[in-house]
Amino acid sequence: MCRREQAHKRDGLPCVADTGNMEKMSNQRILFLAPAHAVTRIFPQLKEAGFEVGLAENLKGASAFIRKSGPGVIFSRPSLPGYKVEDLLAVGEEDPHFPPVVVITDKGTVEEAERLLGLGARDYWLEPLSVEKVTLMARSPASPRSPAAPSSTLGGRAPEVPAGGPRIVGRNPAIRRVLALARQVAPSKASVLISGESGTGKEMFARTLHAWSDRSQGPFIAVNCAALPEHLLESELFGHEKGAFTGAVARKPGKFELADGGTILLDEISEMELALQAKLLRVLQEGEIDRLGGTETIKVDVRILATTNRNLQDWVQQGKFRQDLFFRLNVIPLRLPSLRERGEDILELARFFIDMYVREYRLAPTPLSEEAVDWLKRHDWPGNVRELQNLMERAVLLAGGRAITPRHFLLDEDAWPLFEDAPEEEGACPMTGPFADREEGAEGDRSADDSDGWSPDAAFAPGGGAGSSGAFPGAVIPLHEMERLMIMKGLEATAGNRTQAAELLGISVRTLRNKLNEYRGMGMEIE
Repeated sequence: MCRREQAHKRDGLPCVADTGNMEKMSNQRILFLAPAHAVTRIFPQLKEAGFEVGLAENLKGASAFIRKSGPGVIFSRPSLPGYKVEDLLAVGEEDPHFPPVVVITDKGTVEEAERLLGLGARDYWLEPLSVEKVTLMARSPASPRSPAAPSSTLGGRAPEVPAGGPRIVGRNPAIRRVLALARQVAPSKASVLISGESGTGKEMFARTLHAWSDRSQGPFIAVNCAALPEHLLESELFGHEKGAFTGAVARKPGKFELADGGTILLDEISEMELALQAKLLRVLQEGEIDRLGGTETIKVDVRILATTNRNLQDWVQQGKFRQDLFFRLNVIPLRLPSLRERGEDILELARFFIDMYVREYRLAPTPLSEEAVDWLKRHDWPGNVRELQNLMERAVLLAGGRAITPRHFLLDEDAWPLFEDAPEEEGACPMTGPFADREEGAEGDRSADDSDGWSPDAAFAPGGGAGSSGAFPGAVIPLHEMERLMIMKGLEATAGNRTQAAELLGISVRTLRNKLNEYRGMGMEIE
């Protein structure tokens, strides 16, 4: 028995010495100890890359996964209710076979990073997580950094996309030209201005540029310039010293500091106030920043990417955007075509998303009917690729393994029988994943108040949840249960925002509210 086992016996933290499964630790298994909404976005891409992914939101659930599955690496928030990452680091200090722990956070500080790295954390990352970084760490957990790729000139050959990295789908000449240009400029440090309508995939292209660059092993930091007022955005970008303003109780590094050695994405740069644009120009020209309230000039090595859905040249003429900053950002212009400009790419993307969600929800192969194909071709796609992706997830869930028809797009929400107490349809598709019904008393059955950190996303983890062999054997999911699970997943995906969840599900807020009241009346715990 290891020394730390007694100290953490209450929490059930494992030591490798007493868990034979841990000796079989696999770098194809990843455990995330974090809120579901913070990490599940990248799960489909990780699974596509061949990884087995586990999710726990408390120490008990994490301990169970570690004992059963032996993950190769653990990505953990610094703290969760009833848990601190120091508990895991303490075990790793005594046990050389314990998986490496990478700390992930949405509110990082230099002081916290130094402290946790000193306690044995393998690395300290700022969210949102990038698939390429997670993949690189998971494939070689014994080494936090792989050797950097040879430097490339602007005219040289761009590196290949890392396994599990961003994937741009499409064969239309308009998108291929943008991809060819992106490959050409990716190895350079030149600023890139990515323009296009909302939903065209500007952030995806930014992540692709980062993945193809010589900075791919460095951080990728995305900042939404439209989400914060000027005074908060300045602090977010450049950081602040303790006492710089009311509420500044500690020194905080800015996004530019955290992105040092990597790439920073300034999303919706057109929404930045003119006064802040002048300060950003200095960063581009000098590579220096000043924290709010600070006296020290800090050098940073950051590649800057920017996105906009506006015509910045028009904004320059209107006096809403600095001309000198525009020229600095627009060294390499990338204009992404709208989805309606991409012709047959619509169907290719639709089938790509269908296959992705079929795998995620463990459904039978789901084809597109001719009627659905015709509708997809005729639609104007004001929301572009984002709209198409959301529509395909909805259709896959509603089709349940059958051919997708226009009715599965919920064009008329009031006509869909799913939101009634409809009987089980004859010939429903059998399911083996987390949405399948559990037989009463089946092995692995869990109650609603289970504290092991199980969730629909965690169910894909080996050894736990619906992904295990004992869950839902050969069962058929009733429509009302599918409805409930869809609603719960919609709320989870939107962090409990009912308006957004209703929009994602294709129903009215009133319908969603009525369904939640119905579940409460059935004795379910609904927040």
